[in-house]
Amino acid sequence: QVQLVESGGGLVQAGGSLRLSCAASQRAYITMAWFRQVPGKDREFVASVRWTDGVTYYADSVKGRFAITRDNAENTVYLQMTDQKPDDTAVYFCASTGYSGSYYIRKESSYASWGQGTLVTVSS
Repeated sequence: QVQLVESGGGLVQAGGSLRLSCAASQRAYITMAWFRQVPGKDREFVASVRWTDGVTYYADSVKGRFAITRDNAENTVYLQMTDQKPDDTAVYFCASTGYSGSYYIRKESSYASWGQGTLVTVSS
């Protein structure tokens, strides 16, 4: 099973930027994604990227503000977050899946491996 380690979380003011990283022990799956979760709520899909061709998908709530990229040589996926809002406050998780279709990659249950999460706090 692939091991995923996130980093880069922290405190940022509204309108600011932050970049998260997810280092994978191997590229054993097709798609990498970021989810986020606030206490009392389900994990929410944020963005995904395919290792092979870089195809990306985004949640409507982050489209135009967040960008997901991958570095195949380093087995690392990044989430660049800009123009952040207090509603972006959450624990962000990196995950990997063998699925690639736009329907399945948005579902938490499609993912086999998860990182430990990194907290992002956006102050108003």
